[in-house]
Amino acid sequence: MLPASRAAAGRAPRLPFRRMSSNPAARPGILLVHGAWHGPWCWDGFRARLGEHGHDVRAVELRGHDGRRGRLWHRVSTYVDDMARAAAEFPAPPVVIGHSLGGLVVQKYLERHAAPAGVLMASVPPAGTLGYSLRMLRRHPLLFAKALGTLSLLPVVATPARAREVLFTAETPQAIVDACHARLQDESFPGFLDTMLFSLPRPRRVSAPMLVVGADRDNVFTVNEVRRTARAYRTQARIFPMGHDMMLDTGWEQVVDAVDEWIGATLRPAAEPGDDFR
Repeated sequence: MLPASRAAAGRAPRLPFRRMSSNPAARPGILLVHGAWHGPWCWDGFRARLGEHGHDVRAVELRGHDGRRGRLWHRVSTYVDDMARAAAEFPAPPVVIGHSLGGLVVQKYLERHAAPAGVLMASVPPAGTLGYSLRMLRRHPLLFAKALGTLSLLPVVATPARAREVLFTAETPQAIVDACHARLQDESFPGFLDTMLFSLPRPRRVSAPMLVVGADRDNVFTVNEVRRTARAYRTQARIFPMGHDMMLDTGWEQVVDAVDEWIGATLRPAAEPGDDFR
């Protein structure tokens, strides 16, 4: 159980976040959920592009992810509550899109809430982050020990070089890496334990159609883990040539366009009698 003072620390997120839509009635609303170390800022490109396509697009700020330096002490269930509050601000349930830790938040949200569709991007898989943790332990035992000893995940992305290794590729332009690294912050250690053991997804409880996308050069979750996630949700994964931060790395435009195309195809209204599609 978390200490009461720590569990209560951190202000509630600002809701709703800035809308980006040219015609909100034309397409379904979309709620974007960021992952560990990030904030709503990571979705700026997605928000603008999906807004141009006619969606009412909003990005939730999960508890404590306002860019301030300092330790977080929140649970995944808290982040799910933040997401539920953001979703309730829409006139109708939105499509929900989550990246990495945000993908776990989306999965847990969909176990209890209705949504027209869900999208998982380089998401925590139903098996959790134990596989990633073991890989990090093998690659960087001293770094892993430091994270455990300080109860902080910030050392994992503490330098631009570390951020590149975790979030991007060797070919990602340095300007992209530096701009991202400058805005990264610590992530909740209790939340990390939830991703590994205590708050794993239950795909059989999710009825919404799901799109699962991953990156072939992701150093957090492997392509096999992404494909197993897709199978758990009774679909096939789409893999893109990039790193873990699929909304920021080179080629993110292809990802957002593929997501928008899938949403349109999945939620296309049934043809009315007399409609002519010739």
